[in-house]
Order: sequence, then C-alpha cells, then structure tokens
Amino acid sequence: MEKEKGYPGSEQRHYIRLDSVFPVQFRLLSLDGKNHLSDWLQGFTDNIGKGGICLTANNLKPELAGLLESRQSKLSLEIEMPVIKSPVAAQAKVVWMRKAPGGNDRYLIGLSYEKIDPGHNVRIMRYAVAKKVFVPLVLVLIILLAAGFGINRFINIKLKQENQTLVGQLVRVLEESEAAKKKVQDIAKEAGLLQERIRTLESHISKAEQERARLEEKARLEEEAKLREKSSLEAKMKLEEAHANNKINEFDARLRSLIAEKKALGEQLAVLKDKESRMGEDLLRLDKRKAGLEKINFDNMYEWLKVHQNPRTGLVISFEGDDDIANWAFIYDQSLVIQAFTNGGDFGRAKKALDFFKIKAKRRENRFFNAYYTNSGEPAEYVVHSGPNIWLGIAVLQYINRTQDRSYVGFAEDIAQSIIAIQNQDREGGIRGGPGLGWYATEHNLDAYAFFNMLHKITGNPQYLKARDKVLDWLLRHTYDTLDIPIKRGKGDSTIATDTYAWSIAAIGPQKLEELKMNPDKMLEFAEQHCCVEIIYQRPDGGQVKVKGFDFAPQRHLARGGVVSPEWSAQMIMAFKIMSDFYAKKNMARESSFYGNKAVDYLFELNKMIISSPSPSGQGEGCLPYASQDSVDTGHGWMVPKGKSTGSVAGTAYTLFAYYNYNPLELKQ
Repeated sequence: MEKEKGYPGSEQRHYIRLDSVFPVQFRLLSLDGKNHLSDWLQGFTDNIGKGGICLTANNLKPELAGLLESRQSKLSLEIEMPVIKSPVAAQAKVVWMRKAPGGNDRYLIGLSYEKIDPGHNVRIMRYAVAKKVFVPLVLVLIILLAAGFGINRFINIKLKQENQTLVGQLVRVLEESEAAKKKVQDIAKEAGLLQERIRTLESHISKAEQERARLEEKARLEEEAKLREKSSLEAKMKLEEAHANNKINEFDARLRSLIAEKKALGEQLAVLKDKESRMGEDLLRLDKRKAGLEKINFDNMYEWLKVHQNPRTGLVISFEGDDDIANWAFIYDQSLVIQAFTNGGDFGRAKKALDFFKIKAKRRENRFFNAYYTNSGEPAEYVVHSGPNIWLGIAVLQYINRTQDRSYVGFAEDIAQSIIAIQNQDREGGIRGGPGLGWYATEHNLDAYAFFNMLHKITGNPQYLKARDKVLDWLLRHTYDTLDIPIKRGKGDSTIATDTYAWSIAAIGPQKLEELKMNPDKMLEFAEQHCCVEIIYQRPDGGQVKVKGFDFAPQRHLARGGVVSPEWSAQMIMAFKIMSDFYAKKNMARESSFYGNKAVDYLFELNKMIISSPSPSGQGEGCLPYASQDSVDTGHGWMVPKGKSTGSVAGTAYTLFAYYNYNPLELKQ
C-alpha cells in the first residue's frame, strides 16, 4: 500500500482510500478512558489503515473540536461494516486533525487504534483490499443496488402517497359526517319546534271547541227559556240570541283558522321528517364509510409503530418532530408500544423490546433510567422515576398474561421489588417520585396499585396484595379526601391533572371506587367540566379543523389557551368505555348508553387529529401528534415537546388502546 498523500501524520501510517463511506458512531472520552465527554456523535469513514482510520465528522461543536485538536480526549468508536453484523468497537487516539472542505464545522480526523479486536481489524482490511481489487464488481453491485433503491424508493413514494390519501379521505369524511350530523340535529330541532307549535295549536283548538260547545249549550238553554218567558221579553231574547250566534260564528272562524294553521304546520313537519330521513340515510352512509376508513387508518397507525422499531435494540423513537429528543425512547412510551404489539399479536416485536430491558439496558440500583437512545440503547436521560419503571412492569405482565410465557415473571418481580423498596421508606405506604425524591404523584401510585394487583393475579404472592392495599390506603388518605376537588395531583397538591381522573377509573375500577364511597360518575363529570376544551387545530396540510378533547389541566388556569392532548383524551375515552361496560353489566342501559356515546363522540373528535407521518421511515402512515400546540406549558411543571404535526408514540398508542377498548391497567383473559 502506498502512503495516502496530503494527510499529515508523523508515524507515516498507510491508508487505503475507500470507494464508499460507512457510518461510525463516536463519543469523546477522557484520556484515561473513564469519563464520557460527549453523547454519541455520527461520523463516516474516509480512509482505513491497519493501525487506524481517517474519520469525517460533520456538525462538530467548537468545544468538542477544541478537545480533539488539543489532544485532550480520545475516542470510543463503533464502526458499521457490511462484513460484520455488529458494530466494531474500538478506542483510538487523535493523531492529526484538520478542517475539511465544505463547512466550518466539518473535520477530517486521523485516528490511531489503541484497542480493537484483531480479528475484526483483519476483516476490515480485507474488505478494504477487496474494494480495490473488485472495483468493477462493486460498480455493478452499486448499479444493481441503485436500481433496487430506485424501485424501492418509487414503491415507498407510492405507498406514502396512498397513506396520505387515506388520511385525507378520513378527514374529509369526518368533516362531511360532522356537517351532516349538524344538519340532522338542526332539522330535528326545527321539527321539535314545529311539533311544539302543533301541540300548542291543538290545545287552543281543544279550548275553542270547548268554548263553542259551551256557547251552543247556552244558546239552547236560552232558546228553551224563551219559550217559557212572556212575550214582553221576546225582543230582549232575540238580541241575546243574535249575540250568541255571533259568538259561535266567531269561534267557528277562529277554529277554521287554527285548523288551517295546524294543517300547514303538519305539512311543514312532514317535509322536515322526509328531509330528516334522507339526511339520516346520508349520515348512515357516511358513518359506514368512516368506519371503513377509520379501521384502515388505525391499522396504518399500528404499522407506524412497527416501522419505527429499531431492529438492533427493539426500541421505538418516542417523537418524530423534536430535534432535541429525536433519537430518544422514553420507557413509558416503550411500555405502550410493547403492549400495542402484545395486544396485536406481534409477540416477537414485544419480546425484542422486553429483552432489551431485561438483558441489555443499563440500570441504577436495579431501576431503569427514564429514556434511552433508540439506536445505541445507551441512557439518554440519567433520571430515575417510579412511574416509568412501574409502567415497564405493567407491560411485562400484560405480555405474560397474553402469551403465558412465565420466563418473564422474575423480571416483573425485580421491578416490583425495586418499587416496594421505595414504598417501605414511607410509613404510610406511598410511592415517592423516585429514589432520593421527596414528592409524591397520584399517577405513580395509581400505576403501582394496578401493577401490584396484576402481579398478585399472575403470581398469587400475598406480598403484592399487601403492597397494593398499602398504596390504596395512601390514595384514600392523600388523593380522594376533598369534596371540591375529587382527585388531587399528589400529596399536599390539589392541582387538577386530567390523567388522574381517567386512571382512577382504569386502575381502581368503578365498582371498587363505589365500594370505597367514591363516585366515579362525579369524577368524570368534574374532569369533563374542568379539562375539556374545544380548539382549532392547524393540520399539516394547512387546513384547520375544530377539535373537542381534553387538556392536561384546566384551561382557565393557563394563559396559553386550550391544548388537546391525544394521549390524555384517549385515556378519558377509555374511562368512558369502562363506565359504559360497568353499567351494561348492571343492566342499566340508559347509563351505559350515555357513556358509550361519549366515548364514540370523543373518538370521533380525536380522529380529526390523525395525520400522515412526515418522516422517511414513517412512509406516510397515520399517527397522532403529542399535542395540538408545540412547546407549551402543560400546567404540571414540564413543557409539551415539539411535533404538533408529527407522530408521537404516546398519542398514537393510547388512541389505538381507546379504539380497541384495551385497558393497560387491567389484566383480561
């Protein structure tokens, strides 16, 4: 091999220039290799030698570039090579560095290996040599690959267009259906007014007929009296008779007028009834079409979850549209995805994600961090909260319940023990926000109640029943203890949080709540009165649509105006469905229908926010955004991520749950 010209380096390393580049993930380490100085960054191979590589790095921040130029750091590498299934791990020191053409933040970095598997290094070099020797073959392969890529791209573009069309058709049908429904309601209202007027006329006619009958009877009596009276009174009687006849004639005219008016109103009512019938048929046709399109779009939403699953880690990106967390997989979202896959019968996909957490994921004191990088599986947020860990345990139990694969029972119990350890630190049995944290959230304790209840059903271990009951005692003491606000957000915190109302119904259940002298109807009534909003949602295609759904908190407490959360709205839809089923089992049809209709109406509203995924991997599949606005205050100490026009795992998965009537906080056969 001849020395690569134009590249500095005192140790005279030799390189083979590659005809194509390969991705390299790298991060900066301290010189002793013990501390990470950066997150994982993306680079590409430029040249490869036996002792090192030349790396091209784009968008390198100035402070990181300074560390490299001053030789104050080394690099940890993961080199993706076609000949090796897993990335090749290596450590290297910086030998030289210079800016590359095409941008101020683009650099070429010469690296010398300090650590690399010798076998992998040999295979990398063999591949590089083969690239030189078999250039014609490679060119042919490239042409074939390009052709295949072109065909695949054409298919993907066509698929994306078809998916976008389906979303557009659903939105249009929803708009037509809503307009038709409003017309039917307007016609029904107008018909109701006409019927009321007809009833009023019928009452007037009845009274007039009664009065006429009274006058006729009076005239008859007077006629009889006239025959008995003396002739001196005849003139007076004639006058009275004429007066009575005039009265009767007046009543006859009034009756004819009232009857004519009633007939005209009856004809108008018949026309309205006919119009209402025809509009009802149109609405039924639209509803049938909506149901078909809705099913296709919900299937596509499920596909959206599948295509975003990383094949290496099994994780799914939580948000499409926020660059700050573009590659993050929050474990709460992973719980929802695992349950969606489990409920959909995709057990292999669910197991892939579960095995990441069971085998590979880094933990702190046997508890998982809130978020991991989707591609590498490394922690993305070094924060540990109780709630997300509990939700991961819930996903494990739902998988066990559906598949009867009991090899994961120990994993679920490990999670439970880590939560019980936190519970044991509180004399009242509450679950704090996380290890070392002093705050208590109602939602975490509702999660824990459901988790321990489910785990007891799976294992039969009374320890979990005891832990569940301790949580319930804490909830009764600190959450459900006021009349003006039925559910507090946490211990000593009377803030209203919509999800605590929905999850009280889903986790504890209406029957148990009634046994505890709580009123589930009042809970949902309160949430609807205080947290339901109607907003104008700006769709990605530029259109605007009015949507009624649920905010994270009461709108009147926030200057931002109303925000619809698909996830929290779907949670409320689930609560309405649970209440409908509850009353159906009690043979209370009116109450069951009341909540069933609410669930249908709010799901109809939520369908208006289904969008077509804009990401290349999303292929235009349907999905739900996280919220109707970007970067606004939820009212609970955190901000809504960006992405009102892009997909959210939480928004999409929970809407699927609402559609399929799947309660994640309850085990069902």
